[in-house]
Amino acid sequence: MSETAGAGRYAPSPSGDLHIGNLRTALLAWLFARHSGRRFLMRIEDLDDRARDGAAESQLRDLRSIGLDWDEEPMLQSDRRAAHDAAIDTLTAAGRTFECFCSRKEIQAAPTAPHAPPGAYPGTCRDLDDAQRAERRAEGRPPAIRLRSDTSRFTITDDLCGRYTGVVDDFVLRRGDGTAAYNLAVVVDDGAQGIDQVVRADDLLSSTPRQAYLATLLGLPVPDHAHVPLVLNTAGQRLAKRDGAVTLADLALVGVDTARVLSMMARSLRLASANETVTTAVLLDRFDPTRLPDGPWIVDPDDLW
Repeated sequence: MSETAGAGRYAPSPSGDLHIGNLRTALLAWLFARHSGRRFLMRIEDLDDRARDGAAESQLRDLRSIGLDWDEEPMLQSDRRAAHDAAIDTLTAAGRTFECFCSRKEIQAAPTAPHAPPGAYPGTCRDLDDAQRAERRAEGRPPAIRLRSDTSRFTITDDLCGRYTGVVDDFVLRRGDGTAAYNLAVVVDDGAQGIDQVVRADDLLSSTPRQAYLATLLGLPVPDHAHVPLVLNTAGQRLAKRDGAVTLADLALVGVDTARVLSMMARSLRLASANETVTTAVLLDRFDPTRLPDGPWIVDPDDLW
């Protein structure tokens, strides 16, 4: 854990260009951190199989172009493998892990316990003996490592969403290919960076109880959380590249510059009036978390240009 002041962060996966929904969440994370006197840090979560060469650089360039800055060089999650493995070793030594040989298809087809929450891991490999594990290894199945949870639910308090209780099952800590799973990596890396404030889209709220519970097992503080509403298309679905010109590069091709994009995002957050040109410094001066809209921003990409 860092000995310096607490920090907020933005942690994109470098799978492609950021769209205005991603940029709006990044802007909010920056505003929350700077407004509270925290440092603001970047982390590139490049453990995802979808990571693309050059995407991280493009994302950082777009974030700078809308006026965001950060206080340290971005952390690369792929450089953190030793720390991820050490955390799993600590949990294993405490009897908190087990090997799982199930495929995703097998998990989906398996019957769940009578009172298990929907979607919870059914416990198929939780109590395998040594002979059964050896048999599965002989079949060529590389095991994932799962947490041996002693609770089925955990409650967190979110600054925007209030108290939220979510499922905590025996979730994956390390995939069968040896790569740390998201829920493990994000907890370990937040701890290493001194992150005590996490601002992200509200579609990730359901995963937060798992991460908070894991942090307590690893002796790490649970950050404050603020899950902000998504940006949706007119069909009520998450905004995506398929919706048209929604990245800065695509919008520039149709005559929408970065300053206009920032102003549109500011208006959606009640931080600017119609046709007003703003900067991030102006937005920070106006920022009040209690006045943020509590519903999604519905965007018709045709209206952006």
